[in-house]
Amino acid sequence: MSRMIFVNLPVADLETSMAFYDSLGFTNNPHFTDETAACMVWSEAIHVMLLTHAKWRTFTNRPIPPANSSEVMLALSCENRAAVDAMNEAAAANGGTADINPRQDHGFMYSCALADPDGHVWESFWMDPAAIPQGGATG
Repeated sequence: MSRMIFVNLPVADLETSMAFYDSLGFTNNPHFTDETAACMVWSEAIHVMLLTHAKWRTFTNRPIPPANSSEVMLALSCENRAAVDAMNEAAAANGGTADINPRQDHGFMYSCALADPDGHVWESFWMDPAAIPQGGATG
């Protein structure tokens, strides 16, 4: 089996979250989806498991952070700048929050940060590795 990542996220409303991730370009894998969880696929290697709060609590007793907190920012690569903007716009139009941080434009890399309906932070980005300045990226 190849190496993959399954990001597990607690969600308040499974159907709303599934629709949100679908609007960003994820697809649902019905083999790992039921009334308590949904597997949303970004690529062959990246899957997001949306878990109802009740399902989440079967895995851990740790508290679910409030929606206005930030524990981690997950970054998804996009084909171009327009795709970054489209993902950000889709987030805003489908129950999420766009531009939760200032947009970053470094010439060789462009990104926007957004939050899903439960406040989980994502960053869509495009990068042209051939255009990275000599000596490494600056930030």
